[in-house]
Amino acid sequence: MRNFDFTSWQGVLSTLVGIALFALVGIGIRLLMMTTIQQRQQRQNRQINERLRTLIAAYKVLGGSFTGRLSVDPRHLRDIRAAERKAAEQGGEAVAPRTMSEETFERVRLIRDAVEAALSDIILLGTDEQVRLAAKAARDLAAGNEIHTHELVVSLRNFIREALDLSPIPPDLEIPMQGPTRPAAGGGRSRGGGQQGSREGGPGGGGGGGAGGGAGGAAGAGGMGMGMGLGPGGRGDDGAG
Repeated sequence: MRNFDFTSWQGVLSTLVGIALFALVGIGIRLLMMTTIQQRQQRQNRQINERLRTLIAAYKVLGGSFTGRLSVDPRHLRDIRAAERKAAEQGGEAVAPRTMSEETFERVRLIRDAVEAALSDIILLGTDEQVRLAAKAARDLAAGNEIHTHELVVSLRNFIREALDLSPIPPDLEIPMQGPTRPAAGGGRSRGGGQQGSREGGPGGGGGGGAGGGAGGAAGAGGMGMGMGLGPGGRGDDGAG
């Protein structure tokens, strides 16, 4: 207060200018700090949301089934055919339990590919425990061994519920063993039929092909929306996975 001069109008003016400059500098520093903190919080929130979104998607892939076959078959079609040829050459019993049709193998392949992608996401964004479980499952798949994903699903479920501030599942509640989500039946046939129809259209079917493509795109978009809304429940009921 001793530096304030109110004895003359020049002193009052200089005092007011000094107070205004001091206030502007203080407000500017405060705004800069608030902007920096807000940007940092937004970046952290985006990272957390992206991580949760990825892990929730991995949880739906790895734990979307409660019935049917709950293991993941890592075999490729060439391995199955090689085993069949080897059994036929040796003259042993037919490997009927291990033999599968093209349609069944397509479903098994889709499950295996989806599980491998989910394991890759978990290795990238999961916790230490989840990364260890996902790495072990990936090693087993690479070695050609069937795997179960229930233990990894439980770890993901507990982490997601904790991150969303949900109460933990009661310990006395028994949840059945979970396995990978089975793809909807008929997806491969519909894609193949669409490709065959486009080939048969020929040069003269440009307008029809465009209309058919538009209708097919709309139906595909609707199917994607229904699949996203249904989540794990939108799978086939035949349990052939």
